[in-house]
Amino acid sequence: MARTKSQVNLLQPNEVCDRFGVSGFHANMITYLTQVLNLPLVKASNTLSNFGGTSNFTPLIGAFVADSFAGRFWTIIIGSIVYVLGMVMITTSAVLPQLRPPPCPTQENCQEASNKQLSVLYAALLLTSLGTGGLRPCVVTFAADQFDMSKMKTESGSWNFFNWYYFCMGVASLLALTVVVYIQDNVSWAWGLGIPTIAVGLSVAVFILGSSLYKKIKPGGSPFMRVAQVLVAAVKKRNVVGPADPGALYTNRELDADISTNGRLLHSDQFKWLDRAAVVADSDMKESSKPNLWRLATVHRVEELKTIIRILPIWAASILHVASHSHLGSFTVQQARSMDRHLSPSFQIPPASMSIFSTLTVLTGLPLYERLFVPLARRFTGNPVGVTCLQRMGIGFGINIFATVASALIEINYYLHGLAEVFMSVGHLEFLYDQSPESMRSTAAALFWIATAMGNYMSTFMVTLVHKYTDEDVESANNTKPLSNDAKEDKQVELVRT
Repeated sequence: MARTKSQVNLLQPNEVCDRFGVSGFHANMITYLTQVLNLPLVKASNTLSNFGGTSNFTPLIGAFVADSFAGRFWTIIIGSIVYVLGMVMITTSAVLPQLRPPPCPTQENCQEASNKQLSVLYAALLLTSLGTGGLRPCVVTFAADQFDMSKMKTESGSWNFFNWYYFCMGVASLLALTVVVYIQDNVSWAWGLGIPTIAVGLSVAVFILGSSLYKKIKPGGSPFMRVAQVLVAAVKKRNVVGPADPGALYTNRELDADISTNGRLLHSDQFKWLDRAAVVADSDMKESSKPNLWRLATVHRVEELKTIIRILPIWAASILHVASHSHLGSFTVQQARSMDRHLSPSFQIPPASMSIFSTLTVLTGLPLYERLFVPLARRFTGNPVGVTCLQRMGIGFGINIFATVASALIEINYYLHGLAEVFMSVGHLEFLYDQSPESMRSTAAALFWIATAMGNYMSTFMVTLVHKYTDEDVESANNTKPLSNDAKEDKQVELVRT
């Protein structure tokens, strides 16, 4: 128990520093691209969406490395170092004048960043995308590894681990959206990007300090290789008739020991054609007690693949949620620029800090979910955790629909998206962790981010279509008076929302 407490005491500041740095780095990046590098809004938004999509695909590589041979601990360290290098590079571009175009206070007829200056930006974003690949699939699963995440412990716990994780992330994001964004808008971009870089560097140092205390689960080999072996074995035996008794299918405790520390998966009746991979033929065990895994798979390995197949429809549904949410940090910032954000004659809320409403909703929504919603739902459902992961995600989907409809109302839009995140995002991550085989949890976490990537790319596609087919319409709709760049962009934002 004392060991777990020490792990938590090191993981909490590490996660807070990391999220503080990452949120501070990305929250106002649309402003940096449009106001400092003078990129057009559509180009800047698509740049962030494309690199955001890339950074959400790279976790699949990180998951492969972590689950196959490196383990989550070393994958996190390597990913963190690469990420910091990217942050240092883009901070340097904010410090050195030759790496950015001349200032343009009027934002009219501004000189756009040159190809050389953009190459520095793209290299920095690429490094952060690669570093993210080592962090996103491993951080939450590594933290969960430090706790007893058995079903009994999870259901009896007073504070769901994933709610706790998102709450810590929300606290760090709140600090970034207020302190860092204010510095970026009112002090300098050098300090505004330098502080998050220092914070992430500190998080890496704190994480390494706890090396001897962490529980490190030994990688069980490539999950992608096991999936391929099951599929190949099933195809090779496609004409084999399986036994009537599933107990006759091949099992091997010793072979599955490294990938089933919490117990082996039991046979299920779904996707029975995959069971052919576990049918023992006379030629399978001729010379050695260890089978050729490209011809014979254990029941546990077959069930791993079945589990992933069952997860995929729920995973795919989350892509639409991400697509509607992905431009909250770019187009909504543009909408906020046209608002009266003054709280007093001398102070106004920075546009990028408007997303604080979403973060505040998450911070208040998670405790209310645990303390009010779960006990109330438990009375009706009899479920110890109130509702299932799927029910929680369904509620989040419904709220997200209302958030999209209300997108013209900025504050309500943020509130609703924050509430949707309490249900949808947390429920989705918990669902993937809970339903995935223990040896594939980094891969399951990578699926969470791949859905985010596909949603980002879908959003980019929609924005590009709107820009391509409505650019002339926006001008002709107001042919009596030419539109300014800001007014034109506002019109395009309205069309994207529609």
